[in-house]
Amino acid sequence: MILEAKNVSYFYKSQKDKLILDNVNYSFECGKMYAILGHSGSGKTTLLSLLAGLDSPVKGEILYDGKPITAKDLTEHRRNHISLVFQSYNLIDYLTPIENVKLGGNGNPEALLESIGIVSEYWNRSVLQLSGGQQQRVAIARALASDAKVLLADEPTGNLDEATAWDVIDLLKRIAHEENKCVIVVTHSKELADEADAIVTIGKTHK
Repeated sequence: MILEAKNVSYFYKSQKDKLILDNVNYSFECGKMYAILGHSGSGKTTLLSLLAGLDSPVKGEILYDGKPITAKDLTEHRRNHISLVFQSYNLIDYLTPIENVKLGGNGNPEALLESIGIVSEYWNRSVLQLSGGQQQRVAIARALASDAKVLLADEPTGNLDEATAWDVIDLLKRIAHEENKCVIVVTHSKELADEADAIVTIGKTHK
């Protein structure tokens, strides 16, 4: 297992009587794509934040490669072990695709953009000149520029039309299966979830 939530509970400090996550236990492997499902407010994005080291559990721990991520600085976990893709893309809008991808790590930006379907004529344009689907692909290429084994994506198809969403789903599957990454996606999309190797619902895992 590359990443594990072990006996994880979480509540907001201002709402200690309202558990967002209650004794959650999940394990994640490289080479697979996981879809995290749950109703609104069930804690899907909270779980993703804990896995990323953006927040810490109230109880329990997150393990990376068998060791608690708190054993070292959480910043090191985020920098070396995790890459993130957001629904809102989070690109630097005054930079080009090439420049945005360079921010993700040491990967070859041209090769990464080409590998995810962004042709060279778009590489040096402002990202604001790209479609939503192209911007999400650039965000994924930026995540792939990192050597991190785990890619976390929060509603990566939420702002995309159906055809583009399917392209992104296929790309995430390819990253898991061909790049041997652990891809964990929070989604409301049944179509995306059905394409995952495992569906994780708050309370149970199946498929």
